[in-house]
Amino acid sequence: MLTDLEKTAIREHYQNIGKNLPNFRPRAAQREMIAAVANAFSRTQTRAEGGEAPQREGESIVVIEGPTGVGKSLAYLLAGGIMAQTRNKRLIVSSATVALQEQLIDRDLPFLVAQSGLELTFALAKGRGRYLCPYKLYQLTQNNAQQNLLGFEAPTVLWDSKPKPEDLKLLHDLSDAFSARRFNGDRDTWPEKIDDTLWAKVNNDNYGCLKAACPNRPECPFYLARDTLETVDVVVTNHDLLMVDISMGGGVILPAPENSFYCIDEAHHLPKKALNQFAAEHSWNQAVWVMEKLPALTDKIAAVADKAELANLADEAAASLLESLQEWQFHLAEEPALRPSESNESVWLWQDGKIPEALALTVSNTAVAARSLYKHINSLNDALAAARRDKEQDSAQIDRLSTELGVFRARVEQINDTWDLLATVPAEEEAPLAKWISRRIGDKNDYIFHASPISSAAYLANNLWRKAAGAVLTSATLQSLGSFNLILRQTGLQWLPETTTLALESPFDFDAQGELYIPPLSASPKDPAAHTAAIVEWLPKLISAEEAIGTLVLFSSRKQMQDVALRLPADYLPLLLVQGEQPKAVLLQKHHQAISDGRASIIFGLDSFAEGLDLPGIACVQVIIAKLPFSMPDNPIEKTQNRWIEQRGGNPFIEITVPEASIKLVQAVGRLIRTEQDYGRVTILDNRVKTQNYGRQMLACLPPFKRIG
Repeated sequence: MLTDLEKTAIREHYQNIGKNLPNFRPRAAQREMIAAVANAFSRTQTRAEGGEAPQREGESIVVIEGPTGVGKSLAYLLAGGIMAQTRNKRLIVSSATVALQEQLIDRDLPFLVAQSGLELTFALAKGRGRYLCPYKLYQLTQNNAQQNLLGFEAPTVLWDSKPKPEDLKLLHDLSDAFSARRFNGDRDTWPEKIDDTLWAKVNNDNYGCLKAACPNRPECPFYLARDTLETVDVVVTNHDLLMVDISMGGGVILPAPENSFYCIDEAHHLPKKALNQFAAEHSWNQAVWVMEKLPALTDKIAAVADKAELANLADEAAASLLESLQEWQFHLAEEPALRPSESNESVWLWQDGKIPEALALTVSNTAVAARSLYKHINSLNDALAAARRDKEQDSAQIDRLSTELGVFRARVEQINDTWDLLATVPAEEEAPLAKWISRRIGDKNDYIFHASPISSAAYLANNLWRKAAGAVLTSATLQSLGSFNLILRQTGLQWLPETTTLALESPFDFDAQGELYIPPLSASPKDPAAHTAAIVEWLPKLISAEEAIGTLVLFSSRKQMQDVALRLPADYLPLLLVQGEQPKAVLLQKHHQAISDGRASIIFGLDSFAEGLDLPGIACVQVIIAKLPFSMPDNPIEKTQNRWIEQRGGNPFIEITVPEASIKLVQAVGRLIRTEQDYGRVTILDNRVKTQNYGRQMLACLPPFKRIG
């Protein structure tokens, strides 16, 4: 229950914003969201001293759909910030996009602190790969102020080929600037672009990190940043980093779940972000490189750590794994599904995730060898750590070997994780794993082994929701076909029965601000050529080439988008801005400039422009949707999931495809009205919204625009 102190604090700080900003208008939906977040977090259970963790059933979790204009971030930051302070928790705010993280850190949190009087400290949490590793940098530049490291050659494993002069110059510039404290070690603060391949040689990573034994630990940018996270009230992060932390048990990078209230913004992205974290893959070429290069390193480690027997065990496991990989090459060369295709990538999907009978022994042998190698290489790492404690005079050499071994440990873990999943046979009633092998044709032909769960629901339920002190999941589009069932199912919250849901009202007057038009197209999207011709015919009727307003035309297919662009009348071509032909920022700048100059501007975009694109006012007066945004189940995970649903008597089109398309359609339509002053028209060039039952269901979920035509 909320205490009187908490109620008073929330009310007074919210009122302060109104007092400090004469134009601030409290919105009923925003106040409702503040109350929902505060009430959910007030129901958190705490571990009794010396007792077991409480059994959580979702009592402190709320799922909130908050349409554009509600002011969601202010609501959850105010309520969540106060509740975190009074309940001695940290507020962790996670988003799917960099844009929202920057908005929270640069605008929303400073605004809240300045206008409400609420004293909140906050910091941005980034993955350790965004930070410099001074130790690795000094190794590569031989520019370490610590004299005991001078005189050693940089490890050759850190360079795949002879370094370019410009790369060495940049590394020396980084080193000089960091030593002089003109650079804080955060990649995003370096004024110039740093090539990914070069940055990977000097970034911070878990495997090569010497942790407390590192001579550069006191100046390490990653550890300094992580230490800061333990002192602030609000930590802003992203879904990827949150999932990495949860996969490590929680509390490794971010504050521990049981001490944290989570605000998951853009929550509709969380299930797929989580799935990416729990999947695994590795390259055949890279694995062979690791097996061939490893013995040279284990010999050095054996000499320093006096562990010849352990090194031999690692070498034997590597040889066994190499033998298995070479056997795989024979099988893969014979597989018809992996013959070269026009797309330069062919895929062999193991139906229902079942291991082909003829390959069962090979899969088992590969997995056993990978597991053995992973065990022994970690033992070698422990041996180096022990040697570091016992042989102080060799510490520089030992540290350098640890860094080199870290490169191999990272790759071996990747290989082990992949084969661990590939060899797993779920119980009969459990969902299958998606398993497939792809062939890539390039400078070097390569095979990639893949495995992934088909749902992240169980993992999220057990490792995040049942551990977290509390959580709010929010987005402008969380309902599908008028229900929260899809998001609850995808996130595993369906198994936490006390989870509450809330759909807030939009502050916009859709009937007065917008129109919805469905032209009488006879061509069906199922006939792509006829449908494309119909779009080409209708666009000039819908868009004026003379009126200085913005139009956004959204396509589900790049081919159709390009075909339509090529076939429009000549006087429309100078008005066109097509996604992919120039960077997004440049395209949007040209769009705004055209309208500012009194010219019409038309953006052709794909799915990614249907979400997160903010074009208020006359920058977007018309949104035209070429067809309903159904996604084809064309990747192995979706194909495996769909077959599993069918085998259990379900209909994947109705259970997944239609609900997900409904969310995408609402997101696309949401590009039109962004403020209370906006106006315009949505046009849908797909007759299935009228002729099909699912289309009418999707239509019913759109904002209540005035229907015309």
